[in-house]
Amino acid sequence: MVCAGAALAAATAAPASAATGPPARARVAVIDCTGNAQVRPGQFMLACGDGNNVLTSLRWSQWQPQAAVAEGTDMVNDCKPYCAAGRFHGYPVHVRLQHPQLRSGHPGQWHFTQATLTYHGSRPADTAAVVTSRLWG
Repeated sequence: MVCAGAALAAATAAPASAATGPPARARVAVIDCTGNAQVRPGQFMLACGDGNNVLTSLRWSQWQPQAAVAEGTDMVNDCKPYCAAGRFHGYPVHVRLQHPQLRSGHPGQWHFTQATLTYHGSRPADTAAVVTSRLWG
């Protein structure tokens, strides 16, 4: 299963509630494995615990308060015969981050709560063509 990172944003406009979504001028950023905010990262680790899944070569065509969209490569370790001896394989992927919410414990900061990966052609074994994951934040 693909795990994904969350997003964080500092609101730059009038306050909004989580029910209404971020203000139009909110700056939403994805949270990396160490809890740091990133906007339009070139790579993003999905498997923070073991590093066996990372999005690379990300080219963002959209980064708005409601959604962020990119094309890139999903690098996945096949873990054969076990993860330390496995090989990484790259799969072309469309990435969409969405469902922004206020980040708990961080007043005025927003984060995406969902990531959807859509594979173009080949994909990791036992993985659907479209995978949607809840993001932590």
